[in-house]
Parts: sequence; C-alpha cells; structure tokens
Amino acid sequence: MTPEEFRKSGHELIELIAAYRESVGDLPVRSNAKVGEVLDQLPVHAPLSPESPDSIIEDIHEQIIPRMTHWQHPSFYAYFPSNADLSSVLGDLLSSGLGQLGLNWESSPPLTEIEQRMCEWLRHMLGLADSWHGVIQDTASSATLVALLCARERTSGFSQMRGGVRDGPELMVYSSSQAHSSIGKAALLAGFGRQSVRSCAVRRDFSIDTDVLREMLEEDLAAGKKPCAIVACTGTTATTAMDDIESLAQLSREFGCWLHVDGAMAGSAMILPEMRHLWHGIEQADSIVFNPHKWLGVVFDCSVYYVRDSEHLVRVMSTNPSYLQTAADGLAPNYRDWGIPLGRRFRAMKLWWLLRTEGVDNLQARLRRDIANAQWLEEQINDQPHWRLLAPVQLQTLCVAHEPPAMTVAQLDQYTQQWCEAINKSGLAMLTPAMIVDPDTQASRWMVRVSIGALDTTREHVERLWQTMQEYTRNNS
Repeated sequence: MTPEEFRKSGHELIELIAAYRESVGDLPVRSNAKVGEVLDQLPVHAPLSPESPDSIIEDIHEQIIPRMTHWQHPSFYAYFPSNADLSSVLGDLLSSGLGQLGLNWESSPPLTEIEQRMCEWLRHMLGLADSWHGVIQDTASSATLVALLCARERTSGFSQMRGGVRDGPELMVYSSSQAHSSIGKAALLAGFGRQSVRSCAVRRDFSIDTDVLREMLEEDLAAGKKPCAIVACTGTTATTAMDDIESLAQLSREFGCWLHVDGAMAGSAMILPEMRHLWHGIEQADSIVFNPHKWLGVVFDCSVYYVRDSEHLVRVMSTNPSYLQTAADGLAPNYRDWGIPLGRRFRAMKLWWLLRTEGVDNLQARLRRDIANAQWLEEQINDQPHWRLLAPVQLQTLCVAHEPPAMTVAQLDQYTQQWCEAINKSGLAMLTPAMIVDPDTQASRWMVRVSIGALDTTREHVERLWQTMQEYTRNNS
C-alpha cells in the first residue's frame, strides 16, 4: 500500500470508526453470533491477488460489526470497563503508523523517554511518591509474573544464577481466594509448584483475612517452607473488594515477603484523592500494577507496573547481547530489561494522547460520575423488596441478587442465571453472571455483576438498566 492509498483508505477507516461510535448505542450490546459464524465467512486460503481496501471495509460493515459484542456501548456493564477513548485510538494509530520498535534507547529515543514521562505523570496522578519507578507492560497478568519472578529471586538470593529454586526450601506465595486467576497462573509460570500457592480465606467484606494469613505464614515457616510473596488486591475481580494493604505490609516485613498489589481495574480510582484511603499503606509495597486500559480509557493493551527497587528488577530481567549495547546504556533506561519481551511497542503514545486531550480534571470527573451512578443504583436496590447486594459497593461494581420468596438455593441459582441471560440475549444491556462464596458458610451461589464505567454511560442509562432488571424479574417478585 502506497502512502497515497493509505491516505484514502485511512480517511474511510476513520469515518467508519467515528460513525460506529456515534451509533453504537443503537445496537444490541451482546453478540448474537453462533460459534463458527464469522469463520464461515472467511475464505479458507489467503487471496493470491490484491483486494481493494473498499471490499475489506465493506466486509467490516457486513461481517464484523454486526457480530461483535460492543464493549463501548453505554449499556455494557459486563466484566469491567475496557474503554477505548477516541483520543487514545489516535495515539494507537500513530504508534502503529510510525512503526517504532523499542529495543534500547537508541532504537527509538522518543519511545523510551515518552514512556518514562508517562509513567511519571501517572505516578503523580495516583499520589505515589517519587521513589516509585514505572514501566508499561501489556497486561496485569504479565506484570504479576514479573513481580513474582522478582520476589522469587530476592527470597532465594538469586537462585537463577545457581541451580534454580530446587536447591533451597520450598517458596510460598499467598493471595486472597478472591484474587484474579492470573495470579495463580503467574506463580506456576514463575516456577512455584501448585502446592506452593496458597489461597487465603476472606472476611465478610471479601477482603483477605489477615489473621488467617498470619496462621498460614507461621504454619509454613514451622514446616520448613519459606514465605516468598503476598499478592494484595486493590479491587478483587468478582466484588472489587479492597485488601488491607497496611496490615499486609506489616506481615510482609515480618515474614520477609515481597508485597505485590494488584490494582488492575480499581487502581484507576486512585487518581481521585478521596479514594486513596482504599489502598492506605501502598508506599510499603514492593510493586504495584494497574491498567490504564480499563477504567481510565486507554486503548488495550496498556498496563503500568511500578517498583520501588528498579535495580533489582533489572538484575532479574536483564539481557545484554553485544548487538544491543550502545553508548546510552546507563544514561537512559533500557525497558527491555524491565519485563519479559525484548522488543516493545510505542504504548506510551496512547497515554500521551489521552492525558493531553482529556486532562486530569475530565478523567476525574468521569470516574466520579461512574461512582455516583453506582451509588444511585445501590440506593434503588436497597429500597426494593427481594433485591439484595451481596458485597459492599466500594467503587462502581455491584453484586446483585433478586431473591423471590420460597425459592430454594438451587432454584435461586438457576433463576439468577436465567434472568441475567434473558437481559443479555435481549441486547438491552450486558451483565456478568458470576459465583460468589459466602464468607460465613463457604457455600457458593450465583449473582449478577453490574460494572458501571463505559465512556458514554450516563445516569439515564443506569436508570434504564434498573428498569430492565425489574421488568425481567417482575413475574417472580
């Protein structure tokens, strides 16, 4: 494709994206495509001759968009906000169009230095001290893997330089039973055996029970095992529960553990000074991750990982082949040594565009709007008989159950999944059915998660959602 052809098709593609965003609210939220339906539209083999970009754009209109689940829809309440602000889309386009590849500073000075500055901007926005050093990873899953690798090497005295962790005591990792599944996966990939990863019970607010955790640490220490890492949650996946960072930091110091804080979605709320009490004690952690590609509005993928000891991070992760050595080494960070991939995309460009075109004030206003909308819905649910919230509403996530009289637990589980699926199938909104464990009985039950935070979700949309939820449960009230 020549620059002139790119110019023509690019204008058409920008118009397609803009028109899609203008009309996305009129589309059914969830895809109604059947498995294999998109695949059947695609030729088995690649074309031998060039095709017109116009025919590709036509296929996008006819085959792709009608079969998508619309994450940018104002009535999307499933999973978590995964916003793609259009200013960030432009940054992503520019990143791809400039074709930069970060191997070291010399391979692209702007890539390195804009990433450096964006991590500083975000650090200031989150209220973190200047002693934190940031790097952009692809996802929180990767950042957690890096954190556990750093924890493993610190606890084992850099066993990777000897015979690995097999030569020492069994290293243990601890997290909440409500922690994201990526934490267990990262621990396995970092070389911790499945039995070395312990899941701790939670309190009634679904935060980790630090008394139980202390017992687990003491038990493992007495058995000749070595506590290595504690992963805290600033916003668990199912309920957005907030672990007590201050207490976990104390345990980490006492037992010599690395403290990693997973703030993937809820970390964005820390740009609001009034919400920072939710991670009180954060300055005592060893590493933090949060995803600007969720609630903040940056196009996926863009996850920021902060460490207090960047020299330790580099020592664990560094590679230094002769063909990548330059005179700038030691003067500028080589971000290839701050994570797993050797090369890196110009992800900071997406942040740069978003933060400059939106400004901190507008981002804060949008998050406050979402929190206020969640509080409004919380009030409506609490005022209606047979409706119940199963977890505290910390930010913008609500864990909802509708409980008609005389239904057994098994009937309630089936009913919950039925009315949630009925709403999703209708296309009026998209919610997430999920299981929650009662902290008292340890019994599991189904609930419906409402995660408020799409870019265009207003109070009117939330009011409409509440009406829809009532309509689809009215016959059982």
